[in-house]
Amino acid sequence: MAQHFLTSPAARTLSVTQVARLSEEEAIQIFRQIRWPDTHGQPVCPHCTCATCYEFKSRPIFRCKACRKQFSVTSGTLFAYHKLPIRDYLVAVALYVNGVKGKAALELSRQLGIAYKTAFVLAHKLREAPQAERRGRTLGGDGKTVEIDSGYSGGHNRPANHKKDRIDRRLAENQTGKRQCFIVIRERDGRSITKPFPSEEASLDFIRSRIEPGTVVHADEAPAWNALHARFDMKRINHSEVYSWDGACTNQAESMIARIRRAEWGIHHHISGQYLGRYIDEMAWREDHRRESNGAQFRRILSLAAALSPSVDFCGYWQRHRPAAAA
Repeated sequence: MAQHFLTSPAARTLSVTQVARLSEEEAIQIFRQIRWPDTHGQPVCPHCTCATCYEFKSRPIFRCKACRKQFSVTSGTLFAYHKLPIRDYLVAVALYVNGVKGKAALELSRQLGIAYKTAFVLAHKLREAPQAERRGRTLGGDGKTVEIDSGYSGGHNRPANHKKDRIDRRLAENQTGKRQCFIVIRERDGRSITKPFPSEEASLDFIRSRIEPGTVVHADEAPAWNALHARFDMKRINHSEVYSWDGACTNQAESMIARIRRAEWGIHHHISGQYLGRYIDEMAWREDHRRESNGAQFRRILSLAAALSPSVDFCGYWQRHRPAAAA
């Protein structure tokens, strides 16, 4: 029997203990190498992109020769205004990529020895990195196959204790209004796209904009997908009768939905509706890069975080007392 990739030595090229044993100076050097690969770790001014910068001997601060502004190794990145040591951020990224089904904020707070609020914000900042890689992505094209399917999250209506007091939770008037639909668009042997919507019908324009013309689209018999026949070559499957028939199959899209549900139920236990887009984007990124080693994923997340600007939603999140914008 062939060995699964995740259990093979090729999938384990980095361990948390390796990162935790680093000194702060070593951690800073690693972050510099990842942030400024073109200059082999030599600082580049984030304000004017000048490569001639001076380093202070007394503290890890740089000054640009051109604009004379000072900056640190994390200035202008997702980790800007950091208060933890750089090594702790590297450990957090290592823990994040090692969680195949995601990383709970409570678990992260205990492993790093930080407050839950700090871990919550840090985890959401890390989720912004995969989102940046997937922004504006389109799938399919001539001769390619894309599967679409939908899942639902939230809006659980707890039944009453006594049977005589219970209501029919399937009726619209008895629902909480918090239930959300999310769409999975997955290219065979390729990448994927996810996004939450109020309903399947509301996602049609988004699907049309993200799937290239000439793509063969596989979907189930949900009435919402009927409108896609005018644009794409569609293959439909009735799941009440068969899972796959006459070449029509949506098993890969359904597999991703199953992983999202396992992450929600088994890791996070609850996902607030305003953050649903962030969580499903994270799971789609994990699915797309599941055949990469954890060391490669570690460097990829750090590279994306170093290329991003400071988080608009989560910089000073608790101080502003407002919810983050929906992803």
